[in-house]
Amino acid sequence: MPDFAAAADVLKTLIGFDTTSRGSNLALIEWVEGYLDGLSIPHRRVPNAEGTKANLVATIGPAEPGGVVLSGHTDVVPVDGQPWSSEPFTLVRRDQRLYGRGTCDMKGFIALALATAPEIKAANPKKPVHLAFSYDEEIGCLGAPAMIETIRRELPTPALVVVGEPTDMEAVSGHKGISTFHVTVVGREAHSSQTQQGVSANMVAIKLMATLVELSERLEREADPASPFIPKGATLTIGVVHGGTAHNILARECSFHFDLRCPPGLDPESLLGGVFDLAAALDREVKARAPEAGVRIARQAKVPAFAPEKDGAAEAFARRLAGDNGPARAVSYAAEAGQFQQAGFSTVLCGPGSIAQAHQPDEYVEVSQMERGAAFMNRLVDWARAGE
Repeated sequence: MPDFAAAADVLKTLIGFDTTSRGSNLALIEWVEGYLDGLSIPHRRVPNAEGTKANLVATIGPAEPGGVVLSGHTDVVPVDGQPWSSEPFTLVRRDQRLYGRGTCDMKGFIALALATAPEIKAANPKKPVHLAFSYDEEIGCLGAPAMIETIRRELPTPALVVVGEPTDMEAVSGHKGISTFHVTVVGREAHSSQTQQGVSANMVAIKLMATLVELSERLEREADPASPFIPKGATLTIGVVHGGTAHNILARECSFHFDLRCPPGLDPESLLGGVFDLAAALDREVKARAPEAGVRIARQAKVPAFAPEKDGAAEAFARRLAGDNGPARAVSYAAEAGQFQQAGFSTVLCGPGSIAQAHQPDEYVEVSQMERGAAFMNRLVDWARAGE
């Protein structure tokens, strides 16, 4: 049966691939394809439009409905500027922790799934286990939609989906959605003493940012006290700001990024209506002073929230395999579970590691978490063999 040691060997290889979202994940995908070929497990790529990145879908077992999808993303966040104690793309064990970028988020789960693949195949399963590995989750869940559509269109309908985000191997039945935006304000440069001759892009951008801050504070005040999320309500943050050339030059351009994270039931478009209206008014105002100026808001990503399912099949399945009898749980980070749910699949989050270790220098997963994950996979093998 699959165990921690087998998963750790696979994880060592996966960590060795630098799959930071700004680059390609194809080297990792090619390795996984070779691994699956060695097991005679059929698979197919679902590439991006440029062919520089790819999702991977594989099926272990019969082409029958009612299977289980094990889903994970192959990309990781950058390590730039982080004070790592060891090489980020080399798996290092210190005491009872495995260190490396992606150990927790979320190559640990992918390693467990791949290490279990030989056992599932040898079990002559009555129900299939599908593997679904995506790209660009970390920059807006961009790869998953095409992968999910491939599953929906080409595979016998699965019964449920387990997305292996880090949840301490506990079933999580809800997450917030995220919408991300890039704002660009173009002004006209002039000497800072001659404000009548130009338009400061920074000054215009600050008006928009002030409105976003006001909205953020209102959302905090209006949060549902019964919400299972922490923080309870929608949150809005401005993450990156760039603007200006020198203190005595009216800034020609200012740009910034912001994200809005909403619990199920809140519509980001409605919440941001006043912001969009202000942007349009500011655009007209600056164009009247400088035709080349303007204000533009571009959406970068829109990931739907994942809502708890009443008597959800996926949650019940994950709890059974994880030995989890705890309370209902929801998380504030966004993931691909909402996209699977939106496509009609019963879905749950359940994977090794804690989100508290994700995206950090010296990211790690506890050995005990990988051992719990291996026990989960052992029970999955038994389920596939029995077909119920």
